[in-house]
Amino acid sequence: MRQFAFLGLFALAAPALAAMPEQQMMAAAGKVSEARLRADVAKLVSFGTRHTLSSQTDPRRGIGASVRWAEAELKALGLQTLQTCDTVTGRRVPQPTRVCNAVGIQRGTERPNDVVIITGHIDSRVTDVMDATSDSPGANDDGSGTTAVLEAARALRGAKFGGTIVYGVLSGEEQGLLGGKILADYAKAQGWNVVANLNNDIIGNSCGSDGVCDNKTVRVFSEGPRWQGREALASAQRSLGGENDSPSRNISRFLDRLAERLPQIGLNVRQVWRNDRFGRGGDHTEFLNAGFPAVRFSVSVEDYDHQHQDLRTVNGKKFGDTIDEMDFPYLAKVVRLNVAALMAIANAPPPPAPVAEGAVSTDTTVTWAPLIGASGYKVHWRRTDENNWTKSGGTVTDVITSRETPAPALPANPNRPSNTASMGQVPDGAQKQSILKGTRVDDWVFGVSSIGKDGWESPVASAVPGGAFKPYVAPAPTAQ
Repeated sequence: MRQFAFLGLFALAAPALAAMPEQQMMAAAGKVSEARLRADVAKLVSFGTRHTLSSQTDPRRGIGASVRWAEAELKALGLQTLQTCDTVTGRRVPQPTRVCNAVGIQRGTERPNDVVIITGHIDSRVTDVMDATSDSPGANDDGSGTTAVLEAARALRGAKFGGTIVYGVLSGEEQGLLGGKILADYAKAQGWNVVANLNNDIIGNSCGSDGVCDNKTVRVFSEGPRWQGREALASAQRSLGGENDSPSRNISRFLDRLAERLPQIGLNVRQVWRNDRFGRGGDHTEFLNAGFPAVRFSVSVEDYDHQHQDLRTVNGKKFGDTIDEMDFPYLAKVVRLNVAALMAIANAPPPPAPVAEGAVSTDTTVTWAPLIGASGYKVHWRRTDENNWTKSGGTVTDVITSRETPAPALPANPNRPSNTASMGQVPDGAQKQSILKGTRVDDWVFGVSSIGKDGWESPVASAVPGGAFKPYVAPAPTAQ
């Protein structure tokens, strides 16, 4: 093995530190209770209907009662709680209607503005999306996601993290992703640096309507080229890449690797490389529209007879989204993976915003601004046709050197992010730089993760146009 030198990485290699995050994540994930998950779904079903256009004032039935219950559950855990609301109209909301989310905040102790958000939607529906009066149990869609949010908050109760965790129980998803937009807009107004939104929607069954069953896999959906800023990024992506390296896709890769690191959970991640199921949507899309990284968790195989269906029996076949069709041991595994991910992302510094350069060279230079709270960094790379990061600074035999250089020494590059100050970066203009000797930039995709104390590592940010985790801001026009 040839010489290896990389600033801040030696601590990461220590076996004792490397084991600590896994042990802590499994300890938290072990607090997830199947019994509580079942009790939560039963409580949600007891509201009769949770349709967005149902009663907001009835104390026992309808959307208002269910949102108030969810907020009370979060408040009982000692969280700061609020309802984020807006009055909306639209194709599925013909009259102005107030739509409210129940939100709990577990404030970070070191980087409170770095935020990871877990969401599930509380509203339900039957066959007719405008039917606000019929019983609509919404057990799996999306009682499962709602109880995932609540149970994650219970499992992480009282824990201290460097970053902030936000627990969002959203309304109005079935009427047009309304709650997702309301919370994404609130996050923007607060100036939060949203590192990831983990949206859970239909995560509680393991058998499909065709009898196919899979209780060992969860799908994670992620967009390819980022939707926000896509027109401005298109030319640079055509030249420098980025078709498969949005921040959301790197969240998906992070979750895939996390499931491998925690085999005790008993769950594999199947990365599905599209924003959502074919022709369908979820609340994470509104976070993507706002420029925030977001993915959707969903079951391996969907049961179409028990979602978006009136309660009925036809020729002995039952339809409707009822609790008896759910698999709570499977749901618990998905929630445990969410708990581990929340813990990992909240403990680690946010990913940096790297730039790769090396055209007409046998070496590649990766440069990024240092981040507050990061004790080290790790460079990753993979072949352009590989789906996951396969090489990193801790394992390869190429010579890797690091040095700090002033920002003005870097040549102009359309890949370089334009608003670096918004990610908690060190303000003195210093840059971190790694040179990968003998690694040609043409053949690889490069990225960098941040390392925090005790070995917590962020998702990888790709060194491509649009790869930075912060919302995209187009460069200012050049004076003529």
